[in-house]
Amino acid sequence: MQLAAIVVSLVLTVIGVALLARAVGQFVRHFKLGQPVPAGSRTDNPWDRSVTLVKEFLGHTRMNRWGIVGFAHWFVAVGFLTLPPTLAQAYGQLFEADWTLPVIGGFLPFEMYIEFIGVMTVIGIAVLIVIRLLSLPSRAGRKSRFTGSKAWQAYFVEYVILTIGLAIYTLRGLEGAIHHVEHYEAAYFASYPLVLAFEGLSTGTLQNLIYLTAMIKVSVSLIWMITVSVNTNMGVAWHRFLAFPNIWFKRNADGSTALGALQPMTSGGKPIDFTDPGDDDVFGVSQVEQFSWKGLLDFSTCTECGRCQSQCPAWNTGKPLSPKLLIMSLRDHAHAKAPYLLAGGGKTMEGEEKASEEQLKDVPAAALAEAERPLIGTLEENGVIDPDVLWSCTTCGACVEQCPVDIEHVDHIVDMRRYQVMIESAFPSEAGTMLKNLEKKGNPWGLAKKQRLEWTKEVDFEVPVVGKDIEDLSEVEYLYWVGCAGALEDRAKKTTKAFAELLHIAGVKFAIMGGDEKCTGDSARRLGNEPLFQELGMENVSALNMAFGEEMDDEGNFTAESKKPKSAKKIVATCPHCLNTLGNEYPQLGGDYEVIHHTQLLQHLIDEGKLIPVTPVEGLITYHDPCYLGRHNKIYTPPREIIGKVPGLRNEEMHRHKERGFCCGAGGARMWMEERIGKRINNERVDEALSLNPDIVSTACPFCLVMLTDSVNGKKNDGKAKESIQVVDVAQLLLDSVRTPADDEPPAGETESESEPEPQPVK
Repeated sequence: MQLAAIVVSLVLTVIGVALLARAVGQFVRHFKLGQPVPAGSRTDNPWDRSVTLVKEFLGHTRMNRWGIVGFAHWFVAVGFLTLPPTLAQAYGQLFEADWTLPVIGGFLPFEMYIEFIGVMTVIGIAVLIVIRLLSLPSRAGRKSRFTGSKAWQAYFVEYVILTIGLAIYTLRGLEGAIHHVEHYEAAYFASYPLVLAFEGLSTGTLQNLIYLTAMIKVSVSLIWMITVSVNTNMGVAWHRFLAFPNIWFKRNADGSTALGALQPMTSGGKPIDFTDPGDDDVFGVSQVEQFSWKGLLDFSTCTECGRCQSQCPAWNTGKPLSPKLLIMSLRDHAHAKAPYLLAGGGKTMEGEEKASEEQLKDVPAAALAEAERPLIGTLEENGVIDPDVLWSCTTCGACVEQCPVDIEHVDHIVDMRRYQVMIESAFPSEAGTMLKNLEKKGNPWGLAKKQRLEWTKEVDFEVPVVGKDIEDLSEVEYLYWVGCAGALEDRAKKTTKAFAELLHIAGVKFAIMGGDEKCTGDSARRLGNEPLFQELGMENVSALNMAFGEEMDDEGNFTAESKKPKSAKKIVATCPHCLNTLGNEYPQLGGDYEVIHHTQLLQHLIDEGKLIPVTPVEGLITYHDPCYLGRHNKIYTPPREIIGKVPGLRNEEMHRHKERGFCCGAGGARMWMEERIGKRINNERVDEALSLNPDIVSTACPFCLVMLTDSVNGKKNDGKAKESIQVVDVAQLLLDSVRTPADDEPPAGETESESEPEPQPVK
């Protein structure tokens, strides 16, 4: 038995170590195929990155959002890290049954740790196996987050872990018996029942059982190693290694998710200058090797857990996009194409082969065939990613928010969109109208710029305009960035007027731009038209800097004095998309501003006593979290605080809210595209709201307001929603409560109270 155990274990060890070394080399060469990233963008603040890694792993900060799953997975993950010493112990026991580890062998804290983690790993993996077994049959199809995952790989990994855990537990019992543990000891607190079961066996029998169990433990571990080494696209196994570098190299060193700003377009690791692009600049991604090395690392790290899929609004409404399946497709394609690329293969901009026939002669036929597949193409074209998958994304960020290994799905989707828009001109036709309107009129509706100020004629107080009523913003506290929707869309204009009136009531000095401002470019950028975003953004930054009192020289450049503007750069916006672009993306274009959302400012004014909600607004209300306010900018509390201060309102949350809020369907330029596949996303969201039978559906975004209102009105017409239900912005609710029924004039709001800290701007 001992000889057989030694021979089997050592043979498997030699094979396993050799294959693992080869696999590691393959990964290194594979990731080097990706494009470089801007210098320092993934390695800045190494201490912060290391702290983030430790926090995310030991705290399981993403996994623990899923209750029992996160709890069970923590023990499985820690148990895997404990494998080396237990494996070393098993190797020693192959040669000497009663062998123990030097130094730490027999050390009580270590022995107790092994006992505890061994049992908890078995329990943890058993829980995860049961969850997977119960999920697939009971929640078939799109309802299961495991749909599309490679089941055999997952079951293989899970049963390997279960077997190893049981082997460790069994070995502990045998060790206690062969070391003649005759009474309860803390070192064997978990395995003591097995010690009692084995104590009557002879020494020879115990030795043989130890040889056998140690061989099983070592062999199963090595079989796992061999299997994963020959399947380098086996994310469910490799994530336990790759997750660590993937988290360390995440976009933000402070641990925040890769949401908010999109990254500037780069080529060869350098930002593209759209005023004078280089001849060799590559726009967007049309081949898998054009992703950065971090992108290729992302793809290989995917665990196929399906948390992104379960939260995706496109997938949940019958559309072909699953963030998980998209990443898996890119991963499998990248690994299958790698031998061709490593041999020097690739295509020029004109579609010609870079490598010679001699270079490609040893490349497997499967890799050559994979190289011919278009990255974006229909099923008939044998494309890796179907165009409908690409254009179904709302960039809501639910996938990025939930991913336990920090995959940056949205960035990769937008990179592919950029190539389709800028090079192929292949995108939904309705979006083309929006782009033309932005180019010609500076707003998505194509309306004249003078109409941006029409709403000011509908209020009974004066709204100061920069350059007309005031010279610059040094005379006011805030610039109110009204935005295209707030100025031009009838439903959103109600929010604009309500917010402006609230500022007037509170005595806050503010001003608006004079109508020369243009769309911030949010939709253009997320559609993939980066040059148009840059053009709109640069014009807006120039106009804003002038409005804030910065001076320009004769060549049109801002002078050194621009570092010391005459007024603080405070902007308040009612549109989360404008908020995100102004605060998070305009710094890329030279515009650094303090930007807050109108709900943040309103909450602050209420806390200061400058706005006093007094009139009850009766009814049951449910609040919808805008994705670009919540997930992208982490603003969840202020709207709810405002609702909570309005007397008469009874707030009830929808099932999906805050971090797990469900998109309205307008983000990612989807506002300007038709939904022809599956159920409309806004209808899905409204159905969830109507299940609470509310009187009011509230939100804090003009895009959401439009989408939810359209759906509610449609359901009213179909008799599926009561006629009295309203869809309003929280600013409208607050205004209704601040106004008193006895007096048309709103209260002065001059009640003194202790001032609360000012709202934190988007940086």
